[in-house]
Amino acid sequence: MNTFIAPVITNIENHNLLKQLQQIIDTKTKPLGALGRLESLGLQLGMIQGTTSPTIEQPQIRVFAADHGLTKHGTSAYPSAVTAQMVHNFLNGGAAINVLARQHNIELKVVDAGVATDFEGTSFQDHEQILTQYKVRQGSRDALTEPAMTEAECLLALNNGMEVAATLKGNLFIVGEMGIGNTSAASLLLARLGNLPIGDCIGRGTGLDDTGLLHKEKILTQVLQYHSNAKSPLEALAALGGLEIAMMAGALIQAASDRCILLIDGFIASTALLVAERLAPGVLQYAVFAHHSVEPGHGQLLKLLNAEPLLNMQMRLGEGSGAALAYPILQSACGIVNEMASFSDAGVSEKGS
Repeated sequence: MNTFIAPVITNIENHNLLKQLQQIIDTKTKPLGALGRLESLGLQLGMIQGTTSPTIEQPQIRVFAADHGLTKHGTSAYPSAVTAQMVHNFLNGGAAINVLARQHNIELKVVDAGVATDFEGTSFQDHEQILTQYKVRQGSRDALTEPAMTEAECLLALNNGMEVAATLKGNLFIVGEMGIGNTSAASLLLARLGNLPIGDCIGRGTGLDDTGLLHKEKILTQVLQYHSNAKSPLEALAALGGLEIAMMAGALIQAASDRCILLIDGFIASTALLVAERLAPGVLQYAVFAHHSVEPGHGQLLKLLNAEPLLNMQMRLGEGSGAALAYPILQSACGIVNEMASFSDAGVSEKGS
């Protein structure tokens, strides 16, 4: 397989900047560490941006949508047609992510990475400012019998994702997704790249019952056996992954190379981040994990990435919804660093004074 040529990812380590930021935070009018995670978050955001005054400008959400050939084997509780139906729901402003994006003034667009429906025509024209077309093909192939993507398709999806991110405004990026069957693709990638048993990586997705969950594990076990030679990150992504996951990974790589804050949603987005980090080491430095999904695989991923999410809201929707919900916490962290008075500014005595 051809190699993926990733852009340069800048190492955010800077001892002098870290010391300056810590000094600024420690001298605010509060006991040391009293704001907990808000303090460490402000520190991380400053390091990502390379400044003692971190700010968030023009936050962006891109929801990547695609279908999955593997769903023909009954691995999802919903039919594949729901992917296109939900894209229309996004375009009409009716999904959870639309509500949260409006509430927090985050620009939202939908990316057709590989939906098994054409959106051309009047409907597309009505929404051409919201729906961007990067379709590689109409859904991935059936990974039980062949690679989900060819080498060329996988590389195209990665590069398309990079192109999406290269055109972003602002300095904070949320990747969301919509794709019936994508929890299966994410579970497969986690099992392969994390060297974990598939049973530890799967959950109920869109709502499988116990029988459906057992069937899903059986099918995914067969998929992993069929693609036992797909070991490298790129090989695994092509064999097991979805078009939207590949495109999200490319977008995260590009955004990290542009020193954007990556506010990471749940299981699917975190899997895309895992792929991105394996393809372009250093991407993980730019990630803030928004929430802990109830999908079992997400807990495994968070352990693998040594990540501590900001929220635990018992969510498993996707779309970028958990990240949008956590976004105001990042705003608050920046506000504390930039606006909260120091002891000397406020004329307040410090401990022991």
